[in-house]
Amino acid sequence: MENLEIQYQDIEENKNYETIIKQVIDKCFEAEKLKNLYISITLTTSNKIKKINNKYRKIDKPTDVLSFPMFEKEEIEQVCKENFEGISETLGDIIIAVEQVKKQAKEYEHSFERELAYMVVHGFYHLMGYDHMQEDEKDQMRKKEENILEMLQINR
Repeated sequence: MENLEIQYQDIEENKNYETIIKQVIDKCFEAEKLKNLYISITLTTSNKIKKINNKYRKIDKPTDVLSFPMFEKEEIEQVCKENFEGISETLGDIIIAVEQVKKQAKEYEHSFERELAYMVVHGFYHLMGYDHMQEDEKDQMRKKEENILEMLQINR
């Protein structure tokens, strides 16, 4: 059963992006033992993500990734256990600004592929209910993110 849908908004389709995203999401699902869940990822422009960021977060500037979870952290395990007669529940939506990913890859001096993989895993853990507002939460989230990237051998 497919756990992922990739959409493009105002940018061209790219099979390399899709390969990276699928690998990361598959590894995230495996690591977190998820089933009966589905994620939608939209790849878009900085202008589009800026509008979305302003609408939902009241921040009038572009960002790299936005996540829109459908469940609270404590609900996810129960949703995975239930059998929806083969129908997957939506874990949430992730929106990634490809231009921002390219800019940050250059800024952090690592590959575009690594930065895209990081945006996907970062967005995924937001969907899972993790955050980085408090230092202890940030540490927990970063450990999970780095674990996925290490398993995929995606290094800085």
